[in-house]
Amino acid sequence: MNKVMEKYRAGVNLGGWISQYHAFDHEHFGSFITEKDIRQIASWGMDHIRLPVDYPVLEDDSRPKVYREDGFAYPDSCIEWCKKYGLNIVLDLHKAPGYSFGTLDTNSLFDDPAMADRFVSLWKAIASRYSSEGENVILELLNEVVEPTSDRWNKLAHETVAAIREIDKDRDIIIGGNHYNSIDMLKEIQLVKDDPHIVYTFHFYLPFLFTHQKASWTPVVRNYNQEVSYPGKCPGLKEFLDSHPEYKEGYEAFTGLQMDKELMIRDIKPAVDFIGSTHESVYCGEYGVIDHAPLASRINWHRDFADIMKQLEIGRACWSYKQMSFGLVDKNSNVINEELVKIVSEK
Repeated sequence: MNKVMEKYRAGVNLGGWISQYHAFDHEHFGSFITEKDIRQIASWGMDHIRLPVDYPVLEDDSRPKVYREDGFAYPDSCIEWCKKYGLNIVLDLHKAPGYSFGTLDTNSLFDDPAMADRFVSLWKAIASRYSSEGENVILELLNEVVEPTSDRWNKLAHETVAAIREIDKDRDIIIGGNHYNSIDMLKEIQLVKDDPHIVYTFHFYLPFLFTHQKASWTPVVRNYNQEVSYPGKCPGLKEFLDSHPEYKEGYEAFTGLQMDKELMIRDIKPAVDFIGSTHESVYCGEYGVIDHAPLASRINWHRDFADIMKQLEIGRACWSYKQMSFGLVDKNSNVINEELVKIVSEK
């Protein structure tokens, strides 16, 4: 087990700050997350944050490989605040040149060698900038890859690790699998051999009909449009699938199925199997339940997941700190529910 990951047991994502923002706006960047927020997160007892960063903050498309000091100032500040309050940080490239999990029809990272070159060069710049940091900073190569197969991502990930190793031999690096960091895709990640500073990651939002209920951006739950409780079953699912047969393949198994901790343990088994067969370290970079879900159910689900992760000694970062439909705090950074915060903060 990677000893560094003992310092990354319970954390939270800072989504919506310098990633998935509504507009490139320095006023937003300067106010959405401040030192006060980092202090609050530390006060909860968490040990780290995961910081998603979209590449336009760091590099303008009109000037490839010329990196923005005004953009790097935000992760710089976050790292300093985290050090001040005793938090560690996962620096996650959430959107890369030529790739975003939200633009699958137009991505070019894996087709255009120039984009792949920009990707590797950006990581070399990031690695150089933070090479003087210690175990308080981990680098996560790319958020939620979606590819027909895992081959092209495995190749690029290995090339990027090799480039970072030329600069920083001991930096911990996180690599995720295909299909939105699916836990089932851990087995398809090509391991980096003879490198003790690699960690493999998955995201966990299962069962999806519960965790993303009524999400406007996802057709299946938008059309299903049901309040779903946990533990519990999906109401009216058979009738919905009969009228929407295009969703049967993915969701028919949930008809009449009890969603509870026993099911969650089964859903997490691929991570257990991966650890058992590879003896590699695993980290859950995202998990959570949308705020459309009943609060009691949201709390129940998080409690079960946190309990399982603690038993397995897998570090985790919930999605997300503020707003983003999954927030622990409101727009003014006020805690929405103390019990939920306590659950996700326990190591």
